[in-house]
Amino acid sequence: QIYARIKTTKVNGWITMCGCGEPGNGMFFRAACAQIFPGPINVPQEAMYWTTSGDGAGHTLSGKHDYVIHFPPGGLPPNNAFWSLTMGDAQNRFVPNLLNRYCVSDRSGLVPNADGSVDIYLQNTAPAGHEANWLPAPAGNFILWLRVYMPGAAILNGEYKVPPIVEVS
Repeated sequence: QIYARIKTTKVNGWITMCGCGEPGNGMFFRAACAQIFPGPINVPQEAMYWTTSGDGAGHTLSGKHDYVIHFPPGGLPPNNAFWSLTMGDAQNRFVPNLLNRYCVSDRSGLVPNADGSVDIYLQNTAPAGHEANWLPAPAGNFILWLRVYMPGAAILNGEYKVPPIVEVS
């Protein structure tokens, strides 16, 4: 019954929740939200969260494949604080890797493409020449969380859409 009150939206394979951090929601409602998205729950004006365990075609994300998420020029998540893309294994734990890199963000030194777009590589082995934009994946299945703090108007009004994850191998 509590889960029925949680408003989720799925676009390009990404799921976001609305209403979880609103004042007046009780402990059980927030606990139900936490089952869907492990982490803090805020009002949308403070933070928005998306999660996915599948690519844009609906296939389960797995380190057996290579993926890219392509942000067009000017298409990184609009915000007044920061954003980050975090990876976890199938049990929602950080993925051990040689780089000790568990997320990429607007503060990670991502290297844009010549046209100003940004590609983030999600794979088990380093993408040659694109290591700065690599988020190491486990050998097995994984999940992603996108967090945007102090989201911009395009997020708050629903205009912004997180790009799909595309399998490239």
